[in-house]
Amino acid sequence: QVQLVEAGGGMVQPGGSLRLSCAASGSIFSINAMGWYRQAPGKQRDLVATITSAGRTNYADSVKGRFTISRDNAKNTVYLQMNSLKPEDTAVYYCNIDRKSDNGVRYINWGQGTQVTVSS
Repeated sequence: QVQLVEAGGGMVQPGGSLRLSCAASGSIFSINAMGWYRQAPGKQRDLVATITSAGRTNYADSVKGRFTISRDNAKNTVYLQMNSLKPEDTAVYYCNIDRKSDNGVRYINWGQGTQVTVSS
């Protein structure tokens, strides 16, 4: 059993900042990639950013230069620093891990989601 607990969402004015965190716990053998996705009302869930165990990052074009993803491997935690937030960043943000069990089976786990609202 693996749990992902997200924190840090909320409401902020345009131009403001928020920092999301997601801590994974439970029967984790190894984690490859960790990431953040978001889903706005009436839209599909889209990639925001990912980071591999080696620290290689990938960002959606819409957030490049404003968002920074990082991870603490010792704590099995991934972060998303969001700066210069825009109203179009409003969405439910979900964290995601791509992991392997001790017998080599690959799993994808999702967090419960945290609401980010950017509004004046």
